[in-house]
Amino acid sequence: MAQDRIQMPSGMGGLVRYFDEYKSKIEFKPGHIIILCIAVVIIMIVLYTLGGTLLGIA
Repeated sequence: MAQDRIQMPSGMGGLVRYFDEYKSKIEFKPGHIIILCIAVVIIMIVLYTLGGTLLGIA
C-alpha cells in the first residue's frame, strides 16, 4: 500500500512562480516608502494635537 503513492520531483511539486510573468508599471524605492511613512506619522501627530483647533471642532 505504501508503494501506491505518486512521487513528485521535489523541485516542482505544484509550485508556480508568478513574479516572472507580471512586471508592475509602478515601482517604489525602499527610501521613498520610509519617507512616506514618516510623513504620514508627522501628519497624524499634527492632526491629533492641532486638528481640533484647526477644524474648529474643539
